[in-house]
Amino acid sequence: MTSRAIDDGGSLVERAIQAVRDHIRAHSLRVGDTLPGEGAFATSLGVSRAVMREAFGALAALHLIDVGNGRRARVGAIDGSVMGASLDHAVSTEQVSVADVWDVRRTLELRIAALAAQRRTDAQAAEILAIAQAMAQECDDMAQVTRLDIALHNAIAEAASNLLFAQIMRSFAPLMETAVPRAWETRRTDTQRQDIIACHLDLAQAIVDRDPTAAAAAIDRHFDTSIGQMLAT
Repeated sequence: MTSRAIDDGGSLVERAIQAVRDHIRAHSLRVGDTLPGEGAFATSLGVSRAVMREAFGALAALHLIDVGNGRRARVGAIDGSVMGASLDHAVSTEQVSVADVWDVRRTLELRIAALAAQRRTDAQAAEILAIAQAMAQECDDMAQVTRLDIALHNAIAEAASNLLFAQIMRSFAPLMETAVPRAWETRRTDTQRQDIIACHLDLAQAIVDRDPTAAAAAIDRHFDTSIGQMLAT
């Protein structure tokens, strides 16, 4: 651990947070690796244990470190829920609109769907198809449809074999919990609702068939027929 006093710039806690992050980088630590304790950092940086306790708490809240059950702090794993909380806050405070979010999501999911069709394993393809089929069976249960819709898009992102895509998709979950029922409400007839189900089934089948062009086309149709209608109302 680098032994140096914290500079005057920024609050003590902010500087302590940066010192922990610098330590992780300097020692090339990876997810799950242990960190020195609060006391060791406090001594090295010339701050109180209370300062380091607050710094560790802030880092844990961001999932940059994992502290719990009395064990030593460890390097944390990337967690889409942190991005999700920030995104939800941005929408609720009208810094960005729901339309902005879906525009970004559409762009991302076109690439995700194409990659999933190319890279998915047989097990992932089977899971994606099973979730889409379950949605068709549960189309009268909005809570189940919402849960399955989120699960489907997350499973497709996992199949794209890019951790960042998967975590970004997880960050959309809080908004999808509201948007999926809203989109469903705009489809008032059985035929309209079956169109939404058909989009998901076509998407899943394209991934099973390893057809990236058809997968991207299914995503386009999905946004045109469901999300696009929701935003227009």
